[in-house]
Amino acid sequence: MDTSQYFYRNAIFSKQGKSIFLIDFEFPDKKQQELEPWFAIVFQLADGHHTLEQLYQYIAMQYNGNPPQNLSDTLKSVVDRMVQGKLIVLTKKVTELPYYLSMPYELLDLEKAKKQLKLDRKNIN
Repeated sequence: MDTSQYFYRNAIFSKQGKSIFLIDFEFPDKKQQELEPWFAIVFQLADGHHTLEQLYQYIAMQYNGNPPQNLSDTLKSVVDRMVQGKLIVLTKKVTELPYYLSMPYELLDLEKAKKQLKLDRKNIN
């Protein structure tokens, strides 16, 4: 895995306490999928402005300079699974998140988010 790649989230989310939930923007009251703790950490940090190497360094620092021996393998596995599930995207360059992905659902101006999402979907098709 090329750790010089940047990563950004690709799903709308809700933050409730320390938990992160994926949101279906069309049906926000539908039962939400809670992310496992490792996935939640990576997802929150996936702002498009940091590389995978920076992710590793940040998480390693949380262990006061003594990260577990398998930390790199764990992060690689988490990132690989999140990329496969299209929760995050890897890229060679810094990426600005669209408004509707930039913060938790609860903090969004919903009308602004809906308009931008609709426009983005129209531009993809």
